[in-house]
Amino acid sequence: MEAAQKRNKADKPVIGISIGDINGIGPEVIIKALADQRVLDHVTPVVFGSAKVLSYYRKLLKFDDFHFTQIKNIDELSPKKVNVINCWNELVEIKTGQVTKEAGNCAYLALREAINYLKEDKIDAIVTAPINKKNIQRPDFNFVGHTDFVSEELGTKENLMLMVAEELRVGVVTAHVPIGEVSAGLSKETIESKLNILLNTLKKDFGINKPRVALLGLNPHAGEEGLLGREEQDIISPLIKDYKDRGHLVFGPFPADGFFGTMQQKKFDAILAMYHDQGLIPFKMLAFEHGVNFTAGIPKVRTSPDHGTAYGIAGKNEADPLSMREAIYLASNTVKIRNMNEGND
Repeated sequence: MEAAQKRNKADKPVIGISIGDINGIGPEVIIKALADQRVLDHVTPVVFGSAKVLSYYRKLLKFDDFHFTQIKNIDELSPKKVNVINCWNELVEIKTGQVTKEAGNCAYLALREAINYLKEDKIDAIVTAPINKKNIQRPDFNFVGHTDFVSEELGTKENLMLMVAEELRVGVVTAHVPIGEVSAGLSKETIESKLNILLNTLKKDFGINKPRVALLGLNPHAGEEGLLGREEQDIISPLIKDYKDRGHLVFGPFPADGFFGTMQQKKFDAILAMYHDQGLIPFKMLAFEHGVNFTAGIPKVRTSPDHGTAYGIAGKNEADPLSMREAIYLASNTVKIRNMNEGND
């Protein structure tokens, strides 16, 4: 670990990229993002997946100028090139745009290898290309997505899904939870846990010493003083008062529609929404092309593009790599900020 820490501070961050579902747009956006020399100037990328898959998409997309080198372990790392670690040896048929068991298995193998490298400090951060939440399921992957799997592997019970795009940051208290279960899942303890993670990551990972955070209400019109629900009066407002009394710049609860409709998000360093779509619909309306999914509250750095497998355009050379590129940059910047903070301890 000591050698890794020395490398972290002296050299470009080593960013692992799991290939995701090989039938989706993951390989395409990886190739397009890493074909940009500016990315290689800032990071040393290691793609966990398959050289054969990348070669297939390089030929399909006619990206003849995209080059990579295959390595067997991190000791063979080439700092100026795209490095690829093969996570399976079998010949797997690529069926662009289709959901297959084989693609799910490959996505798992790539993610598992990348996580192992991350846990052993052989890479500095991980960027996860999109998976299909259904075909990746198996006895050792019983999760609704990357986030909880990565969190458990890193020994963390609590995490926060934080969507990031330049100065816009939106976290969610309840993430992949059916809408009918959202209200029951909200409590003072639940919101407090997510808010603490958010405040900490804004300071630790984004360098904001005194962050301003807005909390959204759960109900229409933020409950209309109890006429449309009491979660705001009974839970959210008392919690906000408690944080204000302790000197935190926490405000709300705001009605979600009016909040984003009047662009109030520009006044805050981050917003904490109560459930998935409440936060992600406005976020993706404002920043879909360049948004990044950042996992806050875990000891290692993990980001991902804010889009899915997009089977409908897979293999058609239509996928925009901007979100993948931004995910790589955010991972790199976060590693650098954490290293600087460690140096100041």
